[in-house]
Amino acid sequence: MSERSDQSSGKPTLALVGATGAVGTVMREIISNRVDVYGEIRLVASARSAGKVLPVRGEDVVVQALTAEVFDGVDIAIFDVPDEVSAEWVPIAAGRGAIVIDKSGTFRMNPEVPLVVPEVNPGDARNRPLGIIATPNCTTLSMMAAMGALHAEYGLRELVVASYQAVSGAGVAGPARLYDEVEALAGDRTVGQAAGDVRKVLQNKLGDVESPFPAPIAFNVVPWAGSLKDDGWASEEIKLRNESRKILGIPDLKVSATCVRVPVVTTHSLAVHATFEREITVADAHRVLEAAPTVVLMDDPGSGVYPMPIDVVGTDPTYVGRIRQALDFPNTLDLFVCGDNLRKGAALNAAEIAELIAAEFAGAVA
Repeated sequence: MSERSDQSSGKPTLALVGATGAVGTVMREIISNRVDVYGEIRLVASARSAGKVLPVRGEDVVVQALTAEVFDGVDIAIFDVPDEVSAEWVPIAAGRGAIVIDKSGTFRMNPEVPLVVPEVNPGDARNRPLGIIATPNCTTLSMMAAMGALHAEYGLRELVVASYQAVSGAGVAGPARLYDEVEALAGDRTVGQAAGDVRKVLQNKLGDVESPFPAPIAFNVVPWAGSLKDDGWASEEIKLRNESRKILGIPDLKVSATCVRVPVVTTHSLAVHATFEREITVADAHRVLEAAPTVVLMDDPGSGVYPMPIDVVGTDPTYVGRIRQALDFPNTLDLFVCGDNLRKGAALNAAEIAELIAAEFAGAVA
């Protein structure tokens, strides 16, 4: 381990794969503003982005093309690329000695790959027989710090979740499409009052330009996120169920989710109905969540204090509010959660995992 990293400092070499994308941009910002635990940082992207010069940690770094050789001497590699790219290149990076933190869905449910949220299951990051650690889907991550804290004390049994997912979860094309639709509809105070009129205006003004969404997103909500799975379920809903079970270590956790895309640029929101093994009150939840280091409690509805995307976007914590004792369900709370899907929901979680690994290098040198 120490032979590959900086011998004198114990700081590992880090590669960011997908450094030019939306999450990669946030990743570079996060790494630049957190404690410096790395030696060399390599920025890696597709061949068409190679040669670009991008800032990270106060330095201008030339982007390198994704090749096998780029991982020579790399200790930690963070991948933010499509599933098919991860499937091909993550094993190559791991095979050349890098510990890989992968953001795609490719390895999340592999029993030999830990699925890690540092606030919930940091110890799992050490059990990586394939040299790969997965990070969850952004929707799951938006609630996991809060649910992990409550589960640790009261034992989670059931989850019913409705998500309100920002368009940036669909990649850079998501916000671009929302802005285009808003611009096309702006100023017309008659639109949105008759069935089909939004579609008609957008067709007239935007034509057949491809959208990342199956329906208009401006002036609308779309009860669909992801791809079609068995029995009418969307892939985002299945991910939330399976990933929650694995992260929390509850293989038989009962989960039902409905994922909805909403006209918000960035920050996912979730309405959570959570049932626990033991009796839990609103006061109990407040106590637990106030003590959770990466959770912010915003729960004073009488004063208009509750989490909303416009107040959460661009920040790192998980925000929780609207905590209520369920009226007709024992040991159950209803609550509302918000988290920036590009930060904690993506880049930040991977950065935090990388810091856990970097601490192993520092410990080995010490």
